[in-house]
Amino acid sequence: MTGSKLPRAFYARDTRAVARDLIGKLLVHRQGGVVRAARIVETEAYHGRHDRASHARFGRTARAGIMFGPPGVAYVYLIYGRSHCMNVVTGPDGFPAAVLLRAGEPVEGCLHSTRGPGNLCRALGIRREHDNGRDLAGHDLYLLDGPPPGRIVTGPRVNVGHAGPWAGRPWRYALAGSRWVSGPPPGRGVNPGRPGRPAAAVPAAARTGARGRSAAPASSAGAGPRGGSVPGAASRRGRRAASGRGRGSRSA
Repeated sequence: MTGSKLPRAFYARDTRAVARDLIGKLLVHRQGGVVRAARIVETEAYHGRHDRASHARFGRTARAGIMFGPPGVAYVYLIYGRSHCMNVVTGPDGFPAAVLLRAGEPVEGCLHSTRGPGNLCRALGIRREHDNGRDLAGHDLYLLDGPPPGRIVTGPRVNVGHAGPWAGRPWRYALAGSRWVSGPPPGRGVNPGRPGRPAAAVPAAARTGARGRSAAPASSAGAGPRGGSVPGAASRRGRRAASGRGRGSRSA
């Protein structure tokens, strides 16, 4: 596997920009001499305490406190007592935000399907008891940079109907055409100049040229998966959502 490890500055930016720029990055987990890796194809941004879909809406709780920083650490939580979901903490220290890693394309050593956040963690052996709070600048769990991924589309996040007007925010990002994207794929292109705003689909190469730099880092504004699973869904539908077989998994 090639590519440089993403620095902490990559995560210390606007959550929505980080969520967009994580598409195409390589998630690597090293455990007991075994390397497992998947290329990220789908993410969701959870931005700040006022985001009603975010775990941070309840404040600095025992579980969601990690969302308040510092950026560049893993936030791994458990839903339905069986599915682990990994997020990366973003934004400035003190601002609660994170990006949920919803799906990836298998690259090396994957134990399971990587379609859906629960499946992605299962495939890479990522678990809350071992990896929650892990520094992504370390040697066991990290993300590597990669080439521009292609066209990125955006749409509303999955299973956040409880969030009222926040449910419609187009903060779900996915690689267009990837068969590893979970559930119905979003269908709007990303506006590279306005994080979180939809626009006509824009090829990654065009976005890179417009910025005069690669599409790697983004800035942080904070809004994220720091919270808990979304309550109120039937257990069967929830299990399907967590694995990526249904409409999606719970919010962070």
